[in-house]
Amino acid sequence: MTLFGGPGDDRPVRETVPEPGASPRRSRRERIGWTAVAIAAVVGLGFALLPTPYVIQQAGPVYDTLGTTEVDGEEVPLIEVPDAETFPTEGSLDLLTVSAIGRPGRTPGWLDVAAAWLDPRRAVLPLEVLYPPGISTEDRDAANEAQMVDSQQDAIAAALVELGYDFPRDVVVQGVGEGTPAGGVIEVGDVIRSVDGTEVNSVDELRSALGEHGTETPAEIGIVRDGEDLTVEATPAANGDNAVLGVGVRMRYEFPIDVEIQLNDVGGPSAGLMFALGIVDTLTPDAMTGGENIAGTGTIDSDGTVGPIGGIRQKLWGALDADAPWFLAPEANCDEVVGNVPDGLEVFAVGTLDEARSIVETIGEGGDTSGFRGCDAVVG
Repeated sequence: MTLFGGPGDDRPVRETVPEPGASPRRSRRERIGWTAVAIAAVVGLGFALLPTPYVIQQAGPVYDTLGTTEVDGEEVPLIEVPDAETFPTEGSLDLLTVSAIGRPGRTPGWLDVAAAWLDPRRAVLPLEVLYPPGISTEDRDAANEAQMVDSQQDAIAAALVELGYDFPRDVVVQGVGEGTPAGGVIEVGDVIRSVDGTEVNSVDELRSALGEHGTETPAEIGIVRDGEDLTVEATPAANGDNAVLGVGVRMRYEFPIDVEIQLNDVGGPSAGLMFALGIVDTLTPDAMTGGENIAGTGTIDSDGTVGPIGGIRQKLWGALDADAPWFLAPEANCDEVVGNVPDGLEVFAVGTLDEARSIVETIGEGGDTSGFRGCDAVVG
């Protein structure tokens, strides 16, 4: 029984004590409220862990093209030229990669995606950007591996051209689209030698020559078919801002020296620039870097043209994490670079292998790099 102390009562005042088993209305409401909070937390956590339609892209491993790599458990030079004179190198020329968290059937949860959205080191991409519908993971991996092989061949060609070697560089037709300007005129296996008398020795030179010709009149296309030199005519068609023939092409080279590049488990074409710089450094007497650590990325054509790549923002952070204070970025990626450069990293915009080589040599000599372009200059 509850006792109360009233006015004039000399007995001690005692607080109200619920009878055993009693449940005041207020406590019940509190319990209901806390139960609702707990249920909401469980539901929220379950939702956060549900798979999403996104993947997370972040910086991947960094490889020094002047260093070694592991093949079948053995450390071997990443670049090796067995039948030509090579020279000691210093510092590093780092190629950068990106890795993805998630793939079809195993995408990250909403909690991971939310954290990645807030992290400048990472990017959140729709799943279909990296894994297009209708293409199996195995086919995608095979395509990436083929791109890496092609990029290595293009890098060797670009480096040897830069060093003054002369050798055949054939633009070989791999496919002809139906209803395109090339249909019925150019055949699979043809080697495209020229456009309007201008020699073409790379895919980029072919694009440039067609762009210069335009889409109004027939172009004279010099080809080699079954060993015979021929000239055919086709009027390029507009494809966006480009003039095209509607052919798929691939480069074929006959190198004067053997250059071996060994790098496993890396796909895509974006290592071309750094491969080429590594080859040039290996085949020239002075160490280009002067002991500095220089990172970079970019595709490369056999004529030395540097092209754009994906994941440039994540690669900026990868360079910084690898202690490389200098970064070579394709000028075509500069719009993604501006405003996203981490503190402690200096970025140069490059359009050609020759330009990239000049920057590396200037850094190596401790020279003034202020005359080279940054991405601000390109975008501005």
